Amino acid sequence: MDGVEHLYLNRRPVKQRTLKTEIDCKGVALHSGNKVTMTLCPADVDTGIVFRRTDIAGLRAEIPARWDNVTDTRLCSVIGNDEGIKVSTIEHVMAALSGCGIDNAYVDVNGPEVPIMDGSSEPFVFLIECAGIIEQQASRQVIRVLKSVVVSDGESMASLSPAENFSVDMAIVYDCAVVGRQSVQLDIINGAFISELARARTFGFLHEVDAMRAAGLARGGSLDNAVIISGDGIMNEDGLRFENEFVRHKALDAVGDMYLAGGQVIGAFSGVRSGHALNNKLLHALFADPSAWCYATISAHDEKAFQTGKAQRDHEQRSVAVNG
Repeated sequence: MDGVEHLYLNRRPVKQRTLKTEIDCKGVALHSGNKVTMTLCPADVDTGIVFRRTDIAGLRAEIPARWDNVTDTRLCSVIGNDEGIKVSTIEHVMAALSGCGIDNAYVDVNGPEVPIMDGSSEPFVFLIECAGIIEQQASRQVIRVLKSVVVSDGESMASLSPAENFSVDMAIVYDCAVVGRQSVQLDIINGAFISELARARTFGFLHEVDAMRAAGLARGGSLDNAVIISGDGIMNEDGLRFENEFVRHKALDAVGDMYLAGGQVIGAFSGVRSGHALNNKLLHALFADPSAWCYATISAHDEKAFQTGKAQRDHEQRSVAVNG
């Protein structure tokens, strides 16, 4: 655990980070049902996150995890390259890499889909913790949001606004008593992703699962890797991990999708009924407007000022709560 613990000593990463050593896992692919091996590997500075299909030889098997390489957003986020090589269901491992502050890594997978594991990011966080984290001799480059960008599709909306750190504000509405209206707001700093979002699992409705299987999808789906809703009840014997696990998972997805910006976003994400398609549309809108963003680095001086201001704001909020 030491490799991650030092990362959250009341500060944000200033230097780029990668893994100390490579580590692998095996699991089932959600849609194909095939057994898959995935390996997280260290990478040099400025590499970013790059997926590599180990079942395909040569450089053509490499796919940088970026918004402009997203080829499909139905049910999951899929990335591909000009050679037609693809990797799907990447959002949960991307969220783990983002939440653990990993800037550079290779994600090797011996098939076209990342293993679903338990349907959350927690197994991938565990892998990162076991591998350990090292700082690299280069400043961390972030994408700073300079002005608000908003996209919508019917009743769904997603936006990015200027802020001093990355935060997620997500709301969902389902015509279902088990889910109903849920919301969550979280600053993704100081280990908050690991403690508040990483364990939230993907979910689905039984009638949708049946329809997907009839279409050749969700062949690897089970109660071991998803929360399944049937009528007004949950089929999983162990119940929910959080009272609002459904919206927390949507927020987890947003963390993973926003990391496809090609670096950590410094801005406030807000979503209402937002999913992978709208999240990617938001990044397209952001980068289409050069005045809406810029590359920046966080210096030790900037971080000290941020933490001083954060401590003052936390004190003021506690005072208001106490004094009413």
